[in-house]
Amino acid sequence: MISDLINKQDSFEVVRDKIALILATESESQQSLAVAAGEDPAQWKLRVFTERSQPWNDWYVSGAPTDRAPIINVWYENGSFDSSSGDVIKTQLHRAIFNVDCIGLGVAKNTDAGHDSADELAAKEAQRAAKLVRNILMSGVYTRLDLTGTVFRRWVNSISLFQPNLSENSAFNALGARISLAVDFNETSPQVSGQPLELISIDITRSEDGQILAETDFIHTGAP
Repeated sequence: MISDLINKQDSFEVVRDKIALILATESESQQSLAVAAGEDPAQWKLRVFTERSQPWNDWYVSGAPTDRAPIINVWYENGSFDSSSGDVIKTQLHRAIFNVDCIGLGVAKNTDAGHDSADELAAKEAQRAAKLVRNILMSGVYTRLDLTGTVFRRWVNSISLFQPNLSENSAFNALGARISLAVDFNETSPQVSGQPLELISIDITRSEDGQILAETDFIHTGAP
């Protein structure tokens, strides 16, 4: 019998939450850098969630959306275990796929040059958000996703567009860009009493709607 209560997070849960926390924290940092550079910080704002089936629903609850920042949803799709790596007792190599959905909102508007359609604006917003996410996650700063000793490799496999299931409204539209992120890391199993295991966990702070909040201070100069 297993002598200890299994009350830990598995590594795939830790990695998923770490990806989301990295994106939320870097979004805050980029906004501060944008202010210091005299740029509009809204262009670097991301709203980050995990494991949501329809995170864009609040855009359609009460008329015109008030917060139009792109929505990022990080979720675990699948994983496989490499029997040639690790051992049969406590450590297994987990090859996992995480999807990072980048959903952009487009609101139709008339301009001096003509009419900007909601679907085109949504596509451009989704692609802009995907650009930010890819650059953050593939930065050399996050080669091991800040989980050195657990994560061995992370790699963007593909980016594909998808249409969220939305209510009918011709005035605004949404489109998603799905980043498929492959991550290799160790899973541990406390199956043998007396064997020390290096366990990891992560705590994240969320708002009432489930959005992940970054908790960091950044010092910068420039206009407030």
